[in-house]
Amino acid sequence: MKNLMKSVRITLAFCALFSVSYILVLWIFAQFAAPGEGGNAETVTLNGKVVGAANVGQVFTKDVFFWGRPSCAGSGYDGTSAAGSNKGATNEEYLKVVEARIDTFLIHHPYLKREDVPAEMVTASASGLDPDITPECAYVQVRRVAEARGMSEADVKAIVDKMIEKPLWGIFGPAKINVLKLNVALEEANPTVGQ
Repeated sequence: MKNLMKSVRITLAFCALFSVSYILVLWIFAQFAAPGEGGNAETVTLNGKVVGAANVGQVFTKDVFFWGRPSCAGSGYDGTSAAGSNKGATNEEYLKVVEARIDTFLIHHPYLKREDVPAEMVTASASGLDPDITPECAYVQVRRVAEARGMSEADVKAIVDKMIEKPLWGIFGPAKINVLKLNVALEEANPTVGQ
């Protein structure tokens, strides 16, 4: 009985120690390694007002804005239903959705051919909440955004170039652009009040 009580006390002590220390280690790591302030979600502001979280995609449908990847999470980037569609590339229902997205993309980008539409712009990410696009996806939208805003393509492209986030340490992950941050930078350069 003496050994049993000793074992129970040691087990409880280690459970408390490791559960608290594990959470403490993760919290300390988040303070330094996570984006944002102290491991909290990074918010994006425009004119002093918070317009969204940088790590969750936003719905942009107007021609004056860059568009992000489509979301399969409900009617937009709804975090409560975040998940992929789990439909394969041969699923007829899925293919119809992708075809409809391509048609919509081409209506707004008549200067592109069907084969020039980036797959990323018509297929959702696994989470359905992806806030980023590749620089190539931004470049195919430059002409549309420039025309809608009355800006030169060179000016819009310069904003895109400035917003490219390089891979971590130059090797981990692809180059990417946060769509919300890009649109905020665009608004700061050329406001679209009333559009």
